[in-house]
Amino acid sequence: MDKYNKVIKELIKFRDERDWEQFHDSKNLALAISLEASELNELFLWKKGEEVENVKIDKIKEELADILSFTFLLAEKHKLDVFDIVLEKIKQNAEKYPVAKAKGTAKKYNEL
Repeated sequence: MDKYNKVIKELIKFRDERDWEQFHDSKNLALAISLEASELNELFLWKKGEEVENVKIDKIKEELADILSFTFLLAEKHKLDVFDIVLEKIKQNAEKYPVAKAKGTAKKYNEL
């Protein structure tokens, strides 16, 4: 069993042992992702320069794990392969952001 499927299996086991699937509709999972992303952002709030890169890695890991857990559960709920959808998005972005126009700039695709 690969790591991804092992993680999904463990997440579902954890959720089901607590009878939490009833709370895991698409809306609540999406909101949970957003809220956990806000907690990740909070780690960096009001920090500048070197402080930004010195946020405790354990706190970053904790928040990323929460974000990824809810993301994996939402993807699994809709039978989406996270690797396939990310690769698909990279392909779409490559068309929107051709290297010749986008290299070295943070401009949005409609500003290139």
